[in-house]
Amino acid sequence: MRKNNFPYFPENFLWGGAQAASQADGAFREDGKGLNSSDVQPYLQGLSNEELQAAESDGMTLKEVKKNSQDTENYFPKRYGIDFYHTYKEDLQLLADAGFTTFRTSLDWSRIFPNGDDEKPNEKALRHYSDMIDCMVQLGIEPIITMNHYETPVNITLKYGGWPNKEVIPLFVKFGKVLLDWFGDRVKYWIVVNQINMVQLEPWLSVGVASDQYANQEQALYQAMHNQIVAAAEIKNYARSLNNPNIHIGTMVADGTVYPASSKPDDVILAMQQNRMQYFVTDVQFRGKYPQFALNYFKSREIELDITQNELKLINENRMDFLGISYYYSRIVDSTKNKMQPADNLQNPNLKQSNWGWAIDPQGLYNTLSQYYDRYQKPIIIAENGLGAYDKLEDDKKIHDSYRSDYLSMHIEQVGRAIHDGAEVIAYCAWGPIDIVSCSSQQMSKRYGFVYVDIDDNGKGSKKRYLKDSYFWYKQVISSNGKYI
Repeated sequence: MRKNNFPYFPENFLWGGAQAASQADGAFREDGKGLNSSDVQPYLQGLSNEELQAAESDGMTLKEVKKNSQDTENYFPKRYGIDFYHTYKEDLQLLADAGFTTFRTSLDWSRIFPNGDDEKPNEKALRHYSDMIDCMVQLGIEPIITMNHYETPVNITLKYGGWPNKEVIPLFVKFGKVLLDWFGDRVKYWIVVNQINMVQLEPWLSVGVASDQYANQEQALYQAMHNQIVAAAEIKNYARSLNNPNIHIGTMVADGTVYPASSKPDDVILAMQQNRMQYFVTDVQFRGKYPQFALNYFKSREIELDITQNELKLINENRMDFLGISYYYSRIVDSTKNKMQPADNLQNPNLKQSNWGWAIDPQGLYNTLSQYYDRYQKPIIIAENGLGAYDKLEDDKKIHDSYRSDYLSMHIEQVGRAIHDGAEVIAYCAWGPIDIVSCSSQQMSKRYGFVYVDIDDNGKGSKKRYLKDSYFWYKQVISSNGKYI
């Protein structure tokens, strides 16, 4: 532990962690749950970390989606997760014992509406999640709930073509209304869509679109993003009608900030333009209209979106209340090698990388928080931040992961720095506080947690939980309110 050079966290600051039902819950056959987009992602044996992540970006063909939906032979890690569906009481107690004052998780759309278009919700699922939320509240943990964290029912893809189809909007809004009706009395912070800007990097998980489902894939993905923006506005409108001032409806993005590779004007301008396209979704959701630079980009790419005046009016009248940000790494752009396209960027040679090639850049978090707050002046929740790493369970059942606490301490310090400069950051959620299945690679060996879960990449193991060294470190961070890191 060391003293934080920027110990400026307010007294009511929320310290905790985050996960997704799709990576943790498991129990995919129980209580009437349907298959979602995460449930049909197999663990691809024998591939490198880089190849596994490339497969995530490539997505799946429609044939593969159908095949995987019927496949009972291969291993699909997210169907089983860490069995949080059954162990949530014990797991939440571990987090409470560490001093957690908040926990972000999702309520699986495909568990509550198994097909996405069911007439009535699955009450078994609602009662389960109600019990889980009650458990959090009783432990003094503020729930932050994501409505859709890569859990689009597979039926939405097969029957409707995924989120590009506007018929999906009222189906999801119906789901959102059910959540607010059931849990709005206990849940203050709602994130409608996890990482709404990730459609280019994770098209299958983000919007349930197969890689060969549309002739103009880029247009379909941006239409899907627009439809999610409309759905969020509809849900915000409904939340307002409930006259409950404690309900806050937010959006969330994955930070994709890039730096220029050099001081050459062409590099600086390309970085600015790429970053601006990262901001366009939040520009729409916080400023109430599409920025001209985004409209120009669509035109240059021959993208024609179906956007109505009524939708624009709805969006403008129902702007989001807060911003969730996931931050893991930064990248650079070189105008001689990269173009004005999302995710067309390079590694920064000045930064070290994780085993999965994610650059370690704590100051990038300070930059990101500052840029977003300067732009919108809205409360910010750090919805995800963490280091995926290989952990070793020693013979004495201890895990010595100083690399994780080192990574997190550097990032937490930069959060304090941003707060000191005026950013209203209200919560810090370390990603995967209890080890879960990796989103980007389907691996269990890519671990983020303070709590080790004895499961391997093939689903074998005791499922027992063991406290890592970082668990006790984070407990001290929380008890000092960030003064010691």
